[in-house]
Amino acid sequence: MTLYDHLFTHVATRVDPERAHHLGFRAVRLGAPALRAAHAMVGAVGSPVEAMGIRFPHVLGLAAGFDKNAVGIDALGALGFGHVEIGTVTGLAQPGNPQPRLFRLPADGAVLNRMGFNNDGAHAVAERLRRRAARTPGADAPVLGVNIGKSKVVPDDDQAAVEADYETSARLLSPYADYLVVNVSSPNTPGLRNLQAVEKLQPLLEHVRRVADAATGDRRVPLLVKIAPDLADEDVDAVADMALAGRRDGVLDGVIATNTTISRAGLSTPAEDVEAMGAGGVSGRPLTERSCEVVRRLRGRIGDRGTSGLTLIGVGGITTVDDARERLDAGADLLQGYTSFIYQGPGWPRRIVRGLED
Repeated sequence: MTLYDHLFTHVATRVDPERAHHLGFRAVRLGAPALRAAHAMVGAVGSPVEAMGIRFPHVLGLAAGFDKNAVGIDALGALGFGHVEIGTVTGLAQPGNPQPRLFRLPADGAVLNRMGFNNDGAHAVAERLRRRAARTPGADAPVLGVNIGKSKVVPDDDQAAVEADYETSARLLSPYADYLVVNVSSPNTPGLRNLQAVEKLQPLLEHVRRVADAATGDRRVPLLVKIAPDLADEDVDAVADMALAGRRDGVLDGVIATNTTISRAGLSTPAEDVEAMGAGGVSGRPLTERSCEVVRRLRGRIGDRGTSGLTLIGVGGITTVDDARERLDAGADLLQGYTSFIYQGPGWPRRIVRGLED
């Protein structure tokens, strides 16, 4: 048992999960200078990867949800993440759902959350990113992804209002993003997943593309869409076909698969305990098989990246080096983690990257 395992089991699990997250994240930010110095002595890990016209230090990044407000991007990069995806950021600041809204399922290596896109809003996050850009992050700074979503008060059945809401975030945040992600797959914002229907998703992506291009001028910011694992196979195929068409039209550059699941199938945690936790999306090991299936299906439908020009980012249930290798073999170009980082500790990203190199 590592020191982190001991602290997690005997200390962290006795603290409310959301409070533990904030305390842990604060520790990461405070310890970043020492981490950078230590890692500078042993050198970088991983091999660079080219995707979407961007040079990533290696394949593994941190998924959206951990740093919602862009307060620790470079500290997280110092832990060994090659890219960090902030957000989900919404056009309007919002508190999210009532607490408690974050729960651990240790027997499953999983987390259940119904955070509800709690964040400071696009204006505040953009100002934070502007200040970061003015400091000129070092050469070892991670690639920055910005994940944007729908404000809760905006009705999903009003397409014009939805597009205007995403427009605010895209206009303010695109200038600072290395890539931009449209999130239509969280289960914790009412009606959000309805936007995954191609007839709603395609015009939304086209609108975000126009807004991002206008905001960034000559620099084209790659655009991706993040989808749920709970889509039926035929809907995954429809997203793949739309992505191919979007790539040909210069709209879309990739797909992130997948977000959390609303399924409770196959959990080891007693059903009555899970039911008591209430609604929310499950992340972690229970997602491993389905997320890998979705990546494999997408890749089979769109073809290899050299032909399609589309990048696939695999996320969901990547815990071990074998999990990471399987996701790459299924067709992912890049990987992301979150829940395993919580359970395995700050050394997890470098262990995964070193393992893939070996």
